[in-house]
Amino acid sequence: MRIKVINPNTTWSMTETIAHAARAAVSPGVEIEAVSPAHGPVSIEGHYDEAMACLGLLDEVKKGERDGVDAYVIACFGDPGLDAAREIARGPVIGIAEAAMRSAGYLATGFSVVTTLQRTVVIAEHLLDKYGARAQCRRVRACEIAVLELENPASDAYRTILAECRRALAEDGCGAIVLGCAGMADLCRRLSGELGVPVIDGVAAAVATAEALVRIGLGTSKRGDYAAPLRKPYAGMLAPWAPGG
Repeated sequence: MRIKVINPNTTWSMTETIAHAARAAVSPGVEIEAVSPAHGPVSIEGHYDEAMACLGLLDEVKKGERDGVDAYVIACFGDPGLDAAREIARGPVIGIAEAAMRSAGYLATGFSVVTTLQRTVVIAEHLLDKYGARAQCRRVRACEIAVLELENPASDAYRTILAECRRALAEDGCGAIVLGCAGMADLCRRLSGELGVPVIDGVAAAVATAEALVRIGLGTSKRGDYAAPLRKPYAGMLAPWAPGG
């Protein structure tokens, strides 16, 4: 089985962190191919960044379809391009926010999301509504840490995230924490050990979900609005992305 994990930003060091978390969460023999697009933002911290990242992400899905990939994971907590990717993929496509939120619902009656910047909170809140998880989410909290600062030892990001998780447990009445950024994937076990509650990393949850769906023979439905895009020409610089091209 081959699962392609796509970090939609172009920061390769973060992709390597994501790859490590993904490989630790799957069964022996499952191949994890972790990639970043060749073009796009170095980090995704808002609606514009998400939009600019989608073409590179979808290009990686198209390559995966040609290469026989069995399933995909979109390793960004905004789940950018998820529905579009499902239109062009035969196998399952799992977004880490959806996987994390659904997994948290299995483990606690309420969870809080701890994410990076305040400006991204509304994106997570929109996804809670989309996935029907609003009633279980107690709060979405921001640490005010830029995504790339997660990799900077001088930022002391871990202590900041830990402190915000402690506030969530004390103030929100939650029983689990969802980490709201793929760049936090390497912090999950340490945080869970210190906090004594489930801390859910969406990367691990998503690859495990993708593996399970492939093992039981399920793929993305090609009826309804996940049917293949209608064939038509695209103009100008978007011509290579035309459906059927």
